[in-house]
Amino acid sequence: MIVAGQKLRHHPDGREDLQEPDPVRGYDQGEQLSNEGPFMSSLLISLLLIHPSGDIVTERVFGPEIPGEYKHPASITELQNGDLYLVYYGGTGEYADDSTVRGARRRKGESHWSMPKTIQPRPKFPEGNAVVWQAPDGVVWLFSVTRYGATWSTSRIVARTSTDGAETWTQPVELTTEAGTMVRGKPIVLADGDYLLPIYHETGHDTERVGADTTSLFLRYDVKHKRWTESNRITSRLGNLQPAVVALNAKDLICYCRRGADYEPRKDGYLVRSESHDGGRTWTRGVDSRFPNPNAAVDFLRLANGHLLLIYNDSMNHRTPLTAAISIDNDKTYSNKRNLAEGPGDFAYPFAIQTKDGKIHVIYTSHHRSVINHAVFEESAILGGADKP
Repeated sequence: MIVAGQKLRHHPDGREDLQEPDPVRGYDQGEQLSNEGPFMSSLLISLLLIHPSGDIVTERVFGPEIPGEYKHPASITELQNGDLYLVYYGGTGEYADDSTVRGARRRKGESHWSMPKTIQPRPKFPEGNAVVWQAPDGVVWLFSVTRYGATWSTSRIVARTSTDGAETWTQPVELTTEAGTMVRGKPIVLADGDYLLPIYHETGHDTERVGADTTSLFLRYDVKHKRWTESNRITSRLGNLQPAVVALNAKDLICYCRRGADYEPRKDGYLVRSESHDGGRTWTRGVDSRFPNPNAAVDFLRLANGHLLLIYNDSMNHRTPLTAAISIDNDKTYSNKRNLAEGPGDFAYPFAIQTKDGKIHVIYTSHHRSVINHAVFEESAILGGADKP
């Protein structure tokens, strides 16, 4: 398959191989993309990134040519008018004081993204992870992290809302007050209409290690009374963070979480799994799942037909490949899986949605968190995908 940032190159003798572009300039071996500026170059690059079999299309949305070299981690939502809206936090680095949340739009029926703009109004402190999500009532929620100190263990979560389709936003309101609380995954709507927002509490002041007492938890929003309440915390062997959740029915929910600890090679690093049997109010202790995890984010999505989609790095020590796996039996087995991106490099922090037309969209970052990629495919591209490249 073609991975993010690659193009299929055809040879006169019939051979085909993959050409790797510079992440900033794109393809330069005799190809002139555009002289109309970096944004148009990025657009033209994105139109080239098509899976050779035609069943997975991957576009390079933005790279370091867009102001603010650091772009991480992105999230996406489909708005009620059919537009796609994407957010990420960007700046000169992960812990830079100039980090802000930026938003971009792809209007329904169009193929290009607008230039990203810093979302206003802003919090007083540098921002981190951002999650955008449109609720059933049409309100667009934007959750983001604000960092008060040198590490993420000083952060809190703020929320903004929009009632005009992500055109304008309310003032940021502090959603949590406990230092170290963060967000990364999208909310889900529960059977009773309440919203369940996955969050986590990160401990420690080492930027290269997640504390063993780092835990995942959930905030439940009572739509009728407009009130947030907190679940219990999921503990586990190495610590866990960044939960991604699905509901199997009104009572039974499952989440997969990124493991804690450091980034050194290990033979016992797995996604952490937990269950709830009371509608997400309480959760079991996290246990190692069957899926390897290199201390990297995961996403989990219940499709419209009830199948479950898990997007994860299928490696214990590397953020490659990025794999999509589907369960048709409520998380018992995942016999259908396929790599969305593979090869040298880093393909991480997936964020998945299914749009009204049934297509699956996965946003992820690459090139050391400087490039945002967008893969689009039907579920059929993954079913039976083990036999495909």
